[in-house]
Amino acid sequence: MKLPENGMLLRIFIGESDTYKGKPLYEQIVIKARELNLAGATVTRGIMGFGADSRMHTAKILCLSEDLPIIIEIVDTEEKLNTLRPFLDQTVEEGLITMEKVTVVKYRHS
Repeated sequence: MKLPENGMLLRIFIGESDTYKGKPLYEQIVIKARELNLAGATVTRGIMGFGADSRMHTAKILCLSEDLPIIIEIVDTEEKLNTLRPFLDQTVEEGLITMEKVTVVKYRHS
């Protein structure tokens, strides 16, 4: 698969404890992105953060949270990323979804 130089970055901010059909939501989003043949997805677990409710989530030993921030990042064309949007509308009940222009410098696999 080849990506054009001008791509889009879809970034989804959710909580680690968010689920969809009994499974972690971040897992379900990545599986759906793969089904839609998107270029790839990366899930990052944050060590600290807060969202719209202003509740602090942290991995500090004295205040161990079981709902750490999760960020899913997917780069592809805007058209292809838009095929994922109905699924996100259906499944992301709390969180933040952003999309921004990016320059793809290199996208290769063996």
